[in-house]
Amino acid sequence: MTQREINGTGIRVVPIGLGAMALSIQGRPSEEQAFQVIETFLAAGGNFIDTANVYCLDDSDTGHNERLIVKALERLGKRDRVVIATKGGLRRPGGEWVIDGDPKFLRRSCEQSLRDLKTDCIEIYQLHAVDANIGLLPSLEELIKLRDEGKIRHIGLSNVSDLDLIQAALEHVPIVSVQNRCNPFEKRDFANGVIEHCGLKGITYVPHSPVGGHYGHMRLNQSELFGRLAEKYRSSRYGIALAWLLAKGEHIIPIPGASKPASIADSLRVLQLRLDPEDIQAIDTLPELR
Repeated sequence: MTQREINGTGIRVVPIGLGAMALSIQGRPSEEQAFQVIETFLAAGGNFIDTANVYCLDDSDTGHNERLIVKALERLGKRDRVVIATKGGLRRPGGEWVIDGDPKFLRRSCEQSLRDLKTDCIEIYQLHAVDANIGLLPSLEELIKLRDEGKIRHIGLSNVSDLDLIQAALEHVPIVSVQNRCNPFEKRDFANGVIEHCGLKGITYVPHSPVGGHYGHMRLNQSELFGRLAEKYRSSRYGIALAWLLAKGEHIIPIPGASKPASIADSLRVLQLRLDPEDIQAIDTLPELR
């Protein structure tokens, strides 16, 4: 099966990952259904799962997604066959999403993730967001210390669409991935040059919400273009959106979310799909989601 390298790491993964957030937040499926999602993903060839310590209900539930993934992989006997990327730098007080890039908090979060993931070293650890009250550098310096201590192997960034911040980070440490929201109706990182910059600098770009979340799903279902392309390629509309992202660069690895086995199975089928140039261009020109 075709694989792509997470640039500069030597890690090769099937270029459709599993964004595991939906398995642990509000409205999450039963544990058994979550296990079935992960099992279906692996059976279809997937080997890259993205998580975070705050994929949970609130602060009392921190680490739920990480523990769930490990439990499922251990039950399936495939813990060592999957690359897991996680994140730190957010809290969930009362179910809210609050950025906290304090170095001491990041260290505690990373060390708890090590325990929850049952590992001595996290392959890819991402700063979940830059804390405007602290700035990038103090958070990044702590992640570098954790890397130097052998607790993190590679460092990534998330929710950062400022080229200056990405470049500032690169001046201190190799950044192997940038994870931002991107889909056919939200193309900010194409317009602002982030995706191109990542390609030039050898950074893997990881689009989350690659079919657009709730409103994106509605737009896909209403779009005549996606309806026509789905029929042409005998694919789902969601598959067309993923195929478009894959076609936009070899350094792009989308991570669609899924709470049902059928959804992630559909996502993996896109690996056999190649869009014609004129169809890629048609999606390029779709208006932004407002």
